[in-house]
Amino acid sequence: MVNRRRGEIEACLDGRPYTLCLTLGALAELENAFGAPDMMALAERFEQGRIAAGDALKIIAAGLRGGGHSLTIHDVGEMQVDGGAAGYVRIVAELLAVTFGADDASEQSPSTSGREAPAPRPRPAREAPSRPPAPPSPGMK
Repeated sequence: MVNRRRGEIEACLDGRPYTLCLTLGALAELENAFGAPDMMALAERFEQGRIAAGDALKIIAAGLRGGGHSLTIHDVGEMQVDGGAAGYVRIVAELLAVTFGADDASEQSPSTSGREAPAPRPRPAREAPSRPPAPPSPGMK
């Protein structure tokens, strides 16, 4: 069973369930593959929502290796998924959502539930807590 809190998802490729996870090593692999200087730049690239087929191959292959499967990009390119191109996009979106902490990533895998994965989105910036006004000093009106 996958642990979404650790960034794991389950996806069915070639009719077989696989665990995918973008581990730190997998993220470093993707930084190198996409020429991103750091993880924030990598996340910003994915937030644009435009994923090429080659991008999907790299992300899924890295996720499979992070999940403990010794598969190459070529291996992944030969695999089939339900839903065709949209199925690959759902896998990528779900993997990115759990990796980069989308707030609405559910505990149940959309790959097995039939629901679409949420698109990755940036977390809102945290604002400094507002302070209540200071009480007036004694003797001041």
